[in-house]
Amino acid sequence: MNKETIKAFIAWLESATLEEMRNRQTFLTKHLADIRTPEGRSDARLALRLIDEELLARMELQGPAPNEPSSAAGQGT
Repeated sequence: MNKETIKAFIAWLESATLEEMRNRQTFLTKHLADIRTPEGRSDARLALRLIDEELLARMELQGPAPNEPSSAAGQGT
């Protein structure tokens, strides 16, 4: 992906709903084997990594669910 495409994808990620990200993630995963060029597969894997990073960032901002222990529990801190 060129820089402009990556910037546009990141902008989309920042405004995408969880459902939109999951749909794109499912689509990319399902069709990864159909991509013929190494560059294309690399771009698809980059998109999947960026989606994962966005999902993780949102989870960290949200914090643990009420019934889940915090990540610091049991770490001896």
